[in-house]
Amino acid sequence: MLTLRLLEGKRAVVTGGVRRIGRAIAMALAAAGADVVITTRRVDCSAEDTVTELQRLGVRARAVALAVEDQASVQRGIAAAAEYLNGIDLLINNAGAFETAPLETITAEQWDAMFATNTRGPFFVAQACYPHLKSAHGRIVNIGSLGGMHPWATHAHYCTSKAALHMLSQTMAKAWAPEVSVNCVAPGMIVMGETHDTAYDSFAEKTPMKRNGRAEDVSEAVLFFATATRFITGQLLAVDGGLGLN
Repeated sequence: MLTLRLLEGKRAVVTGGVRRIGRAIAMALAAAGADVVITTRRVDCSAEDTVTELQRLGVRARAVALAVEDQASVQRGIAAAAEYLNGIDLLINNAGAFETAPLETITAEQWDAMFATNTRGPFFVAQACYPHLKSAHGRIVNIGSLGGMHPWATHAHYCTSKAALHMLSQTMAKAWAPEVSVNCVAPGMIVMGETHDTAYDSFAEKTPMKRNGRAEDVSEAVLFFATATRFITGQLLAVDGGLGLN
């Protein structure tokens, strides 16, 4: 399939861009022509391998160390990214945490850690990117979750942190308009080559589109918000094959 380079010359930052959905997003942005900085807690061989794959698409790419829950680390990492890219046009807040735990057993430490990564982290990163995005009339796409739209009994801290991110996305959209557009993509069940589990089959059966999602489904939704009219802002898009309709 021919990929139009609709993001030629744009400068993108993808948090948690080394693996899984984050990697797929980074690759899609690069295929569309954007120079990309991916962030990761530690720049290791996996990060360098992803950078190499990005560069093979004919764009500039680099990995930067950044821990989203640490404001000082965020400020250092975004400063390094902006220096390398000479500005930032697009931020994808993808880095996130997921955990299964019965509601009655969730500790204060578990609760705080989930919010530190899934809610406070995107806030810190967006805040650090804001001057660059404002100057460039850029865009933010936050990666939420179907769990932030529907209550999952064994994921209370996760669902609540993602629901907060959805509201943060709308708040950012209102506060930072008209210079910056902000939207949110909420994936449903996304399967990426994990060892086969019948639980995945049951989710696919419950999904109107009769399959689970793929990372490419999420990256295409991100590309939509990255390339469509900037008049679209403050929106939450579920990428779930209709699973949320149940």
